[in-house]
Amino acid sequence: MDLKLATCFIAVDDHDKALAFYRDVLGLEVRNDVAFEGMRWVTVTTPSQPDVEIVLEPPLADPNATDADRQAMAELMAKGMLRAVIFRTDDCDATFERIRAAGADVLQEPMDQPYGVRDCAFRDPAGNMLRFNQPRNK
Repeated sequence: MDLKLATCFIAVDDHDKALAFYRDVLGLEVRNDVAFEGMRWVTVTTPSQPDVEIVLEPPLADPNATDADRQAMAELMAKGMLRAVIFRTDDCDATFERIRAAGADVLQEPMDQPYGVRDCAFRDPAGNMLRFNQPRNK
């Protein structure tokens, strides 16, 4: 059996701000921008892994969600409690400087981790934590 990651989802509360970050700062390519039932989904990919899609979706992509559920999701998002993705980079320090220079919210400057990577972390415009790691040479 050959399994590969195809798609992951990141909740965003403002697709235009998310696009400015994921496309313009991180350099991801937009594949789809779809509106449906008053909601919007934007699919982006990295140029080096075009077969792995990241879908920027509404915080609660369910037209039947209750107001209480929507409020709970908005509160979790505001606290940065929703998870996102970890990107791999070949130069953690250069990646950090590029993203910081664009004004992103820094959570962690580059540092060597005991589990074998050098990494840094930011919040995207919706508050999701994004990590960028570089495998260390053994």
